[in-house]
Amino acid sequence: MPKPHPIATGHLAAFGAYLIFGLNVVFCKDMANSGGINPGLLFGMRALVAAALFWAASAFVKREPVTWRDLLAMAGAALLGLVIPQTTFLYAITMTAPITLSVVNSITPIVTMFLAAIFLREPITWKKALGVAVSFGGVLWLIMQRSDGAGSSSMLGVLLCVVNSVSFACYLGIFRPLIRRYHSVNLMKWMFLIAFIVTLPQSLWGLGRTDWAAVPASAWWEVAYLIFFATFVAYFLIPVAQQRIRPTLVSMYGYMQPIIAAVVGVWMGMDSLTLTKAAAALLVFAGVYIVNRSRAAA
Repeated sequence: MPKPHPIATGHLAAFGAYLIFGLNVVFCKDMANSGGINPGLLFGMRALVAAALFWAASAFVKREPVTWRDLLAMAGAALLGLVIPQTTFLYAITMTAPITLSVVNSITPIVTMFLAAIFLREPITWKKALGVAVSFGGVLWLIMQRSDGAGSSSMLGVLLCVVNSVSFACYLGIFRPLIRRYHSVNLMKWMFLIAFIVTLPQSLWGLGRTDWAAVPASAWWEVAYLIFFATFVAYFLIPVAQQRIRPTLVSMYGYMQPIIAAVVGVWMGMDSLTLTKAAAALLVFAGVYIVNRSRAAA
């Protein structure tokens, strides 16, 4: 049986990871609505279980010695790729509608292209500049919305979404050389261990502020999905994709998230699609389209 082409494997890995992330947006919003587990504690649980799973899985892959220099780089990758984006996401989802969060996250490929210009010396054309301006116009429009009712988003929630997107774009755009040197399992076991240690204080703080009796039984299925699929499986697939295709191409699969979140969120009655949100989303995607029409796009 012929082996799959590395590039095809990269695309499949990115597709699978962002499909999981798209569903995760809706499930996390449902958990936020039901109350119960503190967001800081929830990430600590994710990091602890994922670290344990990756360390267990590392027994089945080739052992790779890690230099102190690379360990420091992994610490930076853990902060930008795990701690900052996932913590801001879990807090943002408590005050942000799934559609809004997913639309803001769609600026990640644009930020990744900027990083490619800085670190890979790729030129920024006028089309790229125009596309960035149009997309950020849509994001600013979302930030200025201060509506109440179903599916509303606070300014702080949207700003946390922006931090989430920029941080993850930095992870995708900066750490590819490091990621290509190690097996995905070996890389993730260290990154999640570091992430758990860094977030241990906020996890302990959240532990004392979680009302376990208030957590509905149905929420534990969503917690299980969050920890196993959206953490262990998805973060195994992301470096697999990063090793095989360019960072911008990996982040491009994030465009599935608004579609998945919108369809599932509206279907479950947790979100509403207004004309204003649709117009802001069109601005974001119009900017993305302009950037991707650039001849120098990665």
